[in-house]
Amino acid sequence: MSVKKIYLIRHGQTDLNVRGIVQGSGVDSSLNEVGRRQAAQFFAAYGHVPFAKVYTSVLQRTHQSVQAFLDLGLPHEQHAGLNEISWGAREGTRITAEEDEEYHHVLQQWRLGNTSIPMIGGESPDDVAARQRPVIDLILSRPEEETVLVCMHGRAMRVLLCQLLGYPLSCMDAFEHHNLCLYLLDYTGSMFTARNFMDIAHLA
Repeated sequence: MSVKKIYLIRHGQTDLNVRGIVQGSGVDSSLNEVGRRQAAQFFAAYGHVPFAKVYTSVLQRTHQSVQAFLDLGLPHEQHAGLNEISWGAREGTRITAEEDEEYHHVLQQWRLGNTSIPMIGGESPDDVAARQRPVIDLILSRPEEETVLVCMHGRAMRVLLCQLLGYPLSCMDAFEHHNLCLYLLDYTGSMFTARNFMDIAHLA
């Protein structure tokens, strides 16, 4: 039985990550020096993998994170369905418990299962899941692409992992992430299993 392998990574570090500023789908930030080094470290560890295709969001921080693979001439598709969640009015702002009670209230509602609630002016987890499904279906409809690399964003990655592994979106915070971390997933044609969970060994 053929097993499809999906190497799922989060983009490398940006200056806004360091400053604790919310990026979301509306802030097209670029990698900083650390992020570029993380991308190089990931390529050093996984550049030998025979990826059939690289999938990214349309935001440049994902493109920059996999640029070394694209420089090999690997086929690349970008999909807005893989973009980070839209945080609406919160994008571009620094969030702390003291500064934004509403932000943390919405996060708590998501943990309680109220995943249809959006941030003001933004998206809900349900919205993100809905726009991800056509991309998931597209990737899975291509069995000839036995091994693929997917680069996306922290919150969107959590939503995607819930969908692939069959968890309710209220459990998404269980999927921790780090800049340029790896989740390695196997798909048998009927179910997904996770072989690597927030793997950052390549960044050591």
